[in-house]
Amino acid sequence: MEKLKKGMRALVVGLGKSGVSATKLLVKKGLKVTVTDELNKSDLKDALDALEGLDYTAELGKHVLKTFTEQDVIIVSPGVRLDIKPLEQARKSNIPVISEIELAAQFISEPIIAITGTNGKTTTAHLLTEMIQAGGKTAFLGGNVGVPLCDYSARREKCDFVVVEVSSFQLETCFDLKPYVAVFLNLAPDHLDRYSNFDDYVKAKLRLKNNLTEEDFVITNLRDSKLMAQLSGTVAKQLHFTTDVFAKIPAHYAEKFQGANLETGKLSLKVERWKEHMFPLQGALLRGLHNRENMMAAMLAAKVVGISNEAIQKVLLSFKSLPHRMEFVARKNQVSFFNDSKGTNVHSLMRSLESFKEPLILIAGGRDKGEAYETLIPYIKKHVKSLILVGEAKEKLNRAVGDFSETFLVGTFEEAVYVAYQKSRSGDVVLLSPGCASQDMFKNYEERGNYFKKIVSTF
Repeated sequence: MEKLKKGMRALVVGLGKSGVSATKLLVKKGLKVTVTDELNKSDLKDALDALEGLDYTAELGKHVLKTFTEQDVIIVSPGVRLDIKPLEQARKSNIPVISEIELAAQFISEPIIAITGTNGKTTTAHLLTEMIQAGGKTAFLGGNVGVPLCDYSARREKCDFVVVEVSSFQLETCFDLKPYVAVFLNLAPDHLDRYSNFDDYVKAKLRLKNNLTEEDFVITNLRDSKLMAQLSGTVAKQLHFTTDVFAKIPAHYAEKFQGANLETGKLSLKVERWKEHMFPLQGALLRGLHNRENMMAAMLAAKVVGISNEAIQKVLLSFKSLPHRMEFVARKNQVSFFNDSKGTNVHSLMRSLESFKEPLILIAGGRDKGEAYETLIPYIKKHVKSLILVGEAKEKLNRAVGDFSETFLVGTFEEAVYVAYQKSRSGDVVLLSPGCASQDMFKNYEERGNYFKKIVSTF
């Protein structure tokens, strides 16, 4: 795409965080900016307040088709579907439709480390950022973590590295984004309410590799066969991570293995360019096999950009769970409560269940995303003592897995938490890991997780 220049016409579609940030950057760069949102002025007060004093045009309450066809570029927010008529018409008119991430990257010269995958992106991005900082370097963390990347492009102070969490929604409209390090954590069905099938979702994720060169790195989960197959032809230098001990790594990979694996209580680094090293995990605060994968992915990316083993080790032991991601909430009458409200898909729920040896009372349900819940059956059988189902998907969940545990269907979220506590006994864990989106009852997963913590605090 042609580099944006002063005087060009730009349309920002959607005034969420990324839309506001993109608007600020475009105005600063001297473009003629229009913003459009189907919400009304009263619903967008915070966004409009943030843009006060800037020179732009606003079209609110509906999208005007003519406006879309009169632009030099359109920046679309990740929450906006690409199949709406105005965007389809713009593409037919050969107007570039790009994401806020793609826009920001045009103005970034520092090395970008981009992290994608179905689950674990935010934890890995934070782990890596802390490792870089512990190693005496500076890093900006943005993207899908809630801080728009355009915030970085608009500021004067620059960092040594830019760490970006990238979602499939953002990658759909990335064309020239070129990371120095691309991290692919895992691929599992998700957002099937937006994509026609799993393959379309995978295609969106894999756009991250499109511009990699021989000078770049790709970090991949060796246990994810779909990922491995899709990335086998990339020209970038490949590093792998796996939770398998080295003896269990397939022979055709073991001979030339470059990456990290899990030994007993340690992460093992085996890369020719660096001296082999073992990172002990005794006392580490993150729990779960999936977090061992996140640790290894972050560790490999940190090594690529020159961070010392000592700095990496410090972060591996001190890093705490992020809010709403396997977050320990409280212990009440010998019952532990964990908030995993960010577990919004089946794959994430599986990994959460695997993280516990204690008997589980699981709270699940919410807005269905088109996934098959039957894959949860062996995990429910093995880990779940009582299953509390709530939200729009509760009936579908019940038909799929309700026969494999003591199961209760409840009407409100508050009731779900109370019933879970009532069914718990000393030594049990009450786990909120919905496996579904939150928008049936809440604005987002954060609101759901915070409400869970608020109810628990009353026990």
